[in-house]
Amino acid sequence: MFADIMQILMRARIVRRYWLMITVMILAFGCAKMNTPSGGPKDKDIPVILKSVPENGAVNFTGKKIVVTFNEYVVLDKISEKFMVSPPMKKRPEIVVRGKGIHIEYEDELKDSTTYTFYFQDAIRDLNESNAINNYQFVFSTGNYIDSLSVTGNVYSGLNLDPPENTIVLLYSQPDDSSVVKQIPDYITRAEGNGEFRIDNVRPGSYRLYALDDADNSKNYNNRDEYFAFYPEPIQVTPETSFLPQSKDTTSVKPSADGKVPVKPAVIGEYPLILFQAEKRLHYLASSSRKQAFQINYILSLPPDTMGFEFLIPGASPEAWFIEKSRESDTITVWLTDSTLYNRPEIETIIRFPFTDTLGITGLKDDTLKMRYIAPRAGRAKTVKRIPYKVNTGITGQERPDKRITITAPSPFLPPDTSRIALYEMLKEQKIRQPFSLVRDTNGSCRYFMDTRLNPGKNYLLITDSEAFSSIYGEYSDSAGVRFTVLLPESYGKLILDLKGYKGSKIIQLLDNQEKLVRQVWQKDTLRLDFPLLEKGKYRARTIFDIDNNGKWTTGDFDLHRQPEPVSYYPEEIEIKENWEVVNPWTLTPDNFKESKLQIKKTGSR
Repeated sequence: MFADIMQILMRARIVRRYWLMITVMILAFGCAKMNTPSGGPKDKDIPVILKSVPENGAVNFTGKKIVVTFNEYVVLDKISEKFMVSPPMKKRPEIVVRGKGIHIEYEDELKDSTTYTFYFQDAIRDLNESNAINNYQFVFSTGNYIDSLSVTGNVYSGLNLDPPENTIVLLYSQPDDSSVVKQIPDYITRAEGNGEFRIDNVRPGSYRLYALDDADNSKNYNNRDEYFAFYPEPIQVTPETSFLPQSKDTTSVKPSADGKVPVKPAVIGEYPLILFQAEKRLHYLASSSRKQAFQINYILSLPPDTMGFEFLIPGASPEAWFIEKSRESDTITVWLTDSTLYNRPEIETIIRFPFTDTLGITGLKDDTLKMRYIAPRAGRAKTVKRIPYKVNTGITGQERPDKRITITAPSPFLPPDTSRIALYEMLKEQKIRQPFSLVRDTNGSCRYFMDTRLNPGKNYLLITDSEAFSSIYGEYSDSAGVRFTVLLPESYGKLILDLKGYKGSKIIQLLDNQEKLVRQVWQKDTLRLDFPLLEKGKYRARTIFDIDNNGKWTTGDFDLHRQPEPVSYYPEEIEIKENWEVVNPWTLTPDNFKESKLQIKKTGSR
């Protein structure tokens, strides 16, 4: 009997353990499912404004604080760069996030009967997904009505007509030119990434309009190195021409997956502004360097012209060096030829150059500069390895029919040993020696040209034995050989521009699709223009209207009230194919013009 009772109890204990194990497994499985992310659609909704104190569009407001409350937590993205007040305040307002709201506080005394606009651009974003309220503005007036007029336009870079970055637009009620230099503007805004701008809530009146790449954050054009634009005449803001229509719903502009707001095509506004950087007027030494032991470089802000440039080393003979100048004469290279000089780690040099003082008077200035060069530390090897004279022929393997072989080196050449240089035309079973001559570049001692006849469709071999080239410092080239083919004209395309219209002086430029200069032609008469031997690809064409007949694009000058010379683009990309001729008619007008599809697209948040 006792044994039967014990057996029953043991069976009950086993059953309880069994059910306990099942319960634990169920709980564990259930917990695991609860902790697994459920996924779901990504939040793309922008923050919604629940209320603001005062209300957006309030009148007769004279307070010192604004609070805007949202339906979710928000953050401020690059608020110091994007936030702007129009008209500007002397001291920047303080903006902080508190809970689900932003608090704006300022110390400035507000102007009477004035409409204020706080521009946030896309700085206000939600906390989780960085969805932005695009182009958010908060407006109030200290008077009994909101000014409702607007000024619209577009800002373009002077030479390439692309929309510039980080440009502010300024509106002044004062008519004199000194206002933009000394005073805070009456209204201000920041141009969009596509160059479009709009100044809202402007009162009627006559204004001067400017754009500025404000390098020093002064809101003034006080530095000629800054990029600047001015509309050539006062603009009239009236209810008949400048009424502010109802704002479009900006909530439909959604950021991309990475949180960036795409740049939309520009709307052409009423006032175009062409941004330029004025020519330098001040003479000074921009930089100096000693790149090699025997090479000293000086860069001047402007060419010295008739005032010249002088160089000397105290106690050394002028025969211990020679000087070369760049084509524009603003870069001076001194080649030291005396080893007792260039072996010194430090050389004291005296230069005389044009310098403009604080009164604007330019004269010759003497300056003493210590030029240092620290030679690379030698390795542990006992034998000294000879450094070869690095000579470059610029040959790539497939060359143009009009190729002129250019030979360059990092230090001045001695006359090459042409007996160690051979150029062959390669046939199937033989090679034929090709005559050539070497001509030294008159503008530099580190360049030679090889003049020879290269026939299209032929293969060539250029051989340079060791020590064929040497420098004035005892460096010698290694032996080298390079094969190349001269392509047939049929491997290239041809562009013909049938020009009409403008009869004055102009520069026609052919650019690649990245707007690097390929070729250019100066014309006084309007003629049919050929560009042969073009590699296949896409090109752009640009005309510079050379009003001053100096053969180059002339920038603007605010002091002289001179706009930059007009630039116009052919309205489409031009595709060139092999063995193909393209003829495009082009009617030229001296207006700044560039199709939006040719403008360099800039993407990213603003």
